[in-house]
Amino acid sequence: MFQECILDHTSMALVLDRLGSQLLEVLDKEEECVLIGIERRGADLARRLGRLLAEKGKKNFEQGTLDINLYRDDWTSIKEQPVIGTSCIPTDITDKTVVLIDDVLFSGRTVRAALDALLDYGRPKTVKLLVLIDRGHRELPIQADFIGKSVKTRHDEQIMVSLEERDGVDQVLLTRP
Repeated sequence: MFQECILDHTSMALVLDRLGSQLLEVLDKEEECVLIGIERRGADLARRLGRLLAEKGKKNFEQGTLDINLYRDDWTSIKEQPVIGTSCIPTDITDKTVVLIDDVLFSGRTVRAALDALLDYGRPKTVKLLVLIDRGHRELPIQADFIGKSVKTRHDEQIMVSLEERDGVDQVLLTRP
C-alpha cells in the first residue's frame, strides 16, 4: 500500500490558522455564529477552531457537535446497524449563521445528511461549510465555502485524517492500494 503525507502537524496548524482567519474576515462581527462539527473528527476540528479564534482575542463562537448517522442515505444498505451517537447543540440556531465543519469532503452525502439534521435544531439564517480536505468526486451539488487543502484523488484512494485529540498525532495521509 502506498502512503503519502498530505499534511503534517506543522502544516495542519498553518492550515487551521488560515481557515480561522478566513472565518473572521468573512463573518460579520455583529452576526450570531455557531461552529458545529460533524462527529467525529469534524467535531474535534470545530473545538480546535473555537479555541484558536478565542486565542486570537476574537469573539467567542458558540460551538456544538452533530451526529448524522440517522440521516445517512445509506444506513439501510450497510450490513451493520449504525452506531447512533449524540448531538450537542447548546443553543437555538434559528436565524444564526452556522459554520458546519468536517474533516473530508468527498461525495457530499455526509454534508447532505448534516443539513437535514440541522433542521431539527432550527432554521439557520445561513450555513457555511468548512472542510480540512476537499478530495473531489461530488455526487451531490455541494461545495465548501472554506477549504483547508484541495487534493485531487482517484476513487480507489483514501484520505486518512488523524487528529491529536483522537489519534495522538496530527496528520493527513493519502493512501492507495
